[in-house]
Amino acid sequence: MILCQLSKRVARFNELKRTIPGITQHMLTTSLRELEANGLVQRTIFAEVPPRVEYRMTQHGRSLKPVIEALANWGS
Repeated sequence: MILCQLSKRVARFNELKRTIPGITQHMLTTSLRELEANGLVQRTIFAEVPPRVEYRMTQHGRSLKPVIEALANWGS
């Protein structure tokens, strides 16, 4: 579901948390770290006060978009 949301747009942590029903903060954090380690998601930190962090799909992650869309259609 995280990749599905990020395939539509760049999102911040709380935006992702709001759009994914029932996900805990811990699970979202763990999943984002795993996706980043696998090269599917890029995390960008902006030097602002308060700090702003955005998540986006990498090129490698975008290559999965047809698969994600097929799974979403199947799930519907």
